[in-house]
Amino acid sequence: MKRLFDIVVSLLALSVLIIPLLVVMLILRFTGEGEVWYLQERVGLHGKRFKVVKFATMRKDSEVTGTKDITLRNDPRVLPFGRILRKTKINELPQLFNILVGSMSFVGWRPLMPKSFDYYPKHVQEQIVNMKPGLTGIGSICFRDEEAITARSSKPPEQVYREDIAPYKGELELWYQRNQSFWLDLKLIFLTAWVVIRPHSRLYERILKGLPQRPPSLQ
Repeated sequence: MKRLFDIVVSLLALSVLIIPLLVVMLILRFTGEGEVWYLQERVGLHGKRFKVVKFATMRKDSEVTGTKDITLRNDPRVLPFGRILRKTKINELPQLFNILVGSMSFVGWRPLMPKSFDYYPKHVQEQIVNMKPGLTGIGSICFRDEEAITARSSKPPEQVYREDIAPYKGELELWYQRNQSFWLDLKLIFLTAWVVIRPHSRLYERILKGLPQRPPSLQ
């Protein structure tokens, strides 16, 4: 059922969005550094690596400069048009192709780069790879603006991610696995659209029951 939903909805979405996607591709081609696509290695189902597809939003040297795999608020590596794409999450839409070919699902745990994946506690790493990663999920919804969390902390961004964000996000992803259902997936898709419009909303806390308690460091 989940795979059928992924195939049908990704095909429908691509057919509806083809013109807007082409417009974005043209803008990217003739602005910034002229790059349209950004392919990055992520950890997927059963721990296998795959290439996630995004629209290019950052400078070509972004993986070896600044905070590397952690993006900060007002990060100078993000290109002007890229800021719009990231804020609206349009930069993630090419992952519809990942969903169509089966390396991702619409809803699941967000696939991370190997280094970021290693920040998860070991028990989380071992369990979440039993499901496909997703275009969205409970972790993406609860951490709509990770940059704000790292910005207000006195600790270095990498330390914040390792000590505060990753452990709690991991527990959220395990909560999803324990409670996964078609109805829950529909709720998470709705909440994803909601937090794009209302990024500071915590509507998910009222709709989703039994979520792991948010630690004080992330309040």
